[in-house]
Amino acid sequence: MPALSSTMKEGKVVSWLKSEGDEIEAGEAIMVVESDKADMDVEAFEDGFLAKILVNEGEMAPVGDCVALIAASAEEIDAVVAAAGDGSAAVAAPAPPAAAEAATSGGAYAASLSGGAPPAAAAAPAAATTAAPKASSTPAAVARAPGARVVASPLAKKNAEALGIDISTVAGTGPDGRITASDVQNAASGAAPAPAAKSAAATSSGEAAVELPDGFVPFTGMQKAVAGNMVATLTIPSFQVSTDIEMTSFEAMYKKLKPDGVSVSAMLAKACALAIEKHPIINSGYSEQDGGGILFKQDINIAMAVAIEGGLMTPTLMYANERPVKEIAENWKELVGKAKTGTLSPAEYTTGTFTISNMGMFGVTQFGSLLPVGHGGILAVGATQDVIVPDTQAVLGMKKARKMTITLTADHRHIYGSDAALFLRTLKSIMENDVDKIAK
Repeated sequence: MPALSSTMKEGKVVSWLKSEGDEIEAGEAIMVVESDKADMDVEAFEDGFLAKILVNEGEMAPVGDCVALIAASAEEIDAVVAAAGDGSAAVAAPAPPAAAEAATSGGAYAASLSGGAPPAAAAAPAAATTAAPKASSTPAAVARAPGARVVASPLAKKNAEALGIDISTVAGTGPDGRITASDVQNAASGAAPAPAAKSAAATSSGEAAVELPDGFVPFTGMQKAVAGNMVATLTIPSFQVSTDIEMTSFEAMYKKLKPDGVSVSAMLAKACALAIEKHPIINSGYSEQDGGGILFKQDINIAMAVAIEGGLMTPTLMYANERPVKEIAENWKELVGKAKTGTLSPAEYTTGTFTISNMGMFGVTQFGSLLPVGHGGILAVGATQDVIVPDTQAVLGMKKARKMTITLTADHRHIYGSDAALFLRTLKSIMENDVDKIAK
C-alpha cells in the first residue's frame, strides 16, 4: 500500500483494475485506492503478471503492507502464490522475511506501486440502513436507462454471476459509479427495505413522513484526515482579527471582468497574494527547528477551501501574486472541476502557503476558520450585504453601502496582532482603492 500523501496512514482498495492472472505493464494503473485526500490510481513500477490479490475491494491496509503479488512471468504465478502462502496475514502485517525471500528467489516481487492521477472520485458512502434479520439474494433495484452501460470490476461480474444477481440492478460505489465486488456482496447480503408501514406513514398535513438516516456510518479516508487535521489545530495558539471592506469598487471591477470568465474567487486570491507581498510574515509558518523559529516561504500559493461530496479539499493557486487574474480564474475553474471528480494531483492540494475559506455564497455573513497545520494564516470571507453608514454628504446624513466582513486566523507563536492588523489594512486598501491591481 503506497503513501499517496504525506499524512496517509492507511488506504482502502476501492477497486482492482486488473484481475488475478492479468498481464500488467510498468506505469499501468492496476487499482484505485482511497487515501486520506482523494481516490487515486495506483500504478505498477515494473512489468509482470498479477499473481494474487491480498487485499480485496473495500478492505483497508496500512501504508507499506503488501496488497498484491506480481510474478515476473505467467509460468511463475503458481510458484509465487505458493511461496507467499495463503496471504491472509499480509493484510494485517508485512510478509515474514522468509516468505519475502522465497518469493524473490522464485522470480517474483511484492507489488511496487506509486500513486498517479485518479480518473474519478469514489461516490459517497451509502447511508446506513437497518440490517435485515435474514440475508436476501435480491439486491436493491437501481434505476438505469435501457441499454445503459454497466461499469463493474471483473471480480464484481464474476461474483454477481455466481450469486445469481443481475449486476445492472446493483448500486456502484466505485469511481463514476463503478460496481465493485463489495457492492455485489452488499447487494446479496445487505439491508432489508424499510418497513412498509413506516414508508407509507404520513403527517397530519397529508405529506409523506421524512425518513431520516439512522445508525453508524464509518468515515472515509478523507473524512478521517479532515477530523485529524481539525484536532491538530487545537494545539496551535491562534487568534482572530476582523475588518469590514466596502465592496463597491470591487464589485464594479468584477462586473467588468466577469464576461472574460473571471470569478470572485480568482479576484480574492489575487488580492490576498498582493497583500501578502507587503507582509510576508503572513505567508510563513512556525518551525520547531533549533528550538523554534519562522519558516518563510518565497512562493505565494493560495489554497482555497472547496466542499466536495464526503469531505473538503483545498486546491492551490500557485504563484498567485505573479499571474494575471484571468489566468488564475482559468486555473481555478480547472482545479474545482478536478476536486469535484477526485482527480487532483498531490501537488495541486498540498502546496498552499495561505488559505482562503469563503462561505459568502451560502449567506454566512461572518465566521472564523481553524488554522491549517503548517500555515501562518487563513482568511474567512463572509457574504457581502447592504448596510447603512454615516455620510456627511447625504441629505439625511446616511447612505447605503455594500460591505463584506473578513476574519483572519493567525498563528500567535510568530504572528502578532499588529502583523495581522497591518495585513488586513493593506488588503482592505487594495480591494477598496486599488482594484486595478487585481485586474492585471
